[in-house]
Order: sequence, then structure tokens, then C-alpha cells
Amino acid sequence: MAMVDLQQMWQLGQQWQGRLQELQTELANRTFEVQAGGGLVRITADGRGNIRDVRIDADAFAGRDAELLSDLVLSAVAEAQRRAAELVQSEMKKLPTPPIGPGL
Repeated sequence: MAMVDLQQMWQLGQQWQGRLQELQTELANRTFEVQAGGGLVRITADGRGNIRDVRIDADAFAGRDAELLSDLVLSAVAEAQRRAAELVQSEMKKLPTPPIGPGL
């Protein structure tokens, strides 16, 4: 393989890596909210699946046991993480295929 080919592959690899870093930043800045228990528990997460905010309506405590409340929180967190994973997969499909070659 010619030196020029290797240099082009290296540049393509650098471009792909730069776009991947941009995507990670974009995902960290995107947020969405999920709910459980008809809105009693609301979770805000970012596109990486990090939980940014948890809001529990006061009605969630009325006549309910702690186990049910825990289940609602876990359900909302799991849904937020599932949605974040779907978002990552969707965005990754938009990236060009990374260059593959010697040393890359």
C-alpha cells in the first residue's frame, strides 16, 4: 500500500473519530423525559442514558408502600436508559463506516 493511501486512511480515521466525539457531546446535551405510574414518577435523562433529574409527585406517597414507589422509579429509569440506547444506535447508524486497514 502506498504511503499516500495510508495517509488518506489515517485522515479518514481522524475525521471519523472527530465526528464520533461530536456525536457524544450532542448526545450528552440532548434530554428527554419518561414517566411511570401515570406521571407520578418523571425521569429526565440525557442521550447517553445519564439520569439528570428525578421528580416524584407527592401523590406517589399517598397510600402507597415504598416497594411500589421503588418499582415506579426503577421502571422509569429503565425506560430512560432504553430510549437513550435506541438514540445512540440510531445516531451511530448515521456515521460513515470507519476506515479499516493496517494500524487502524
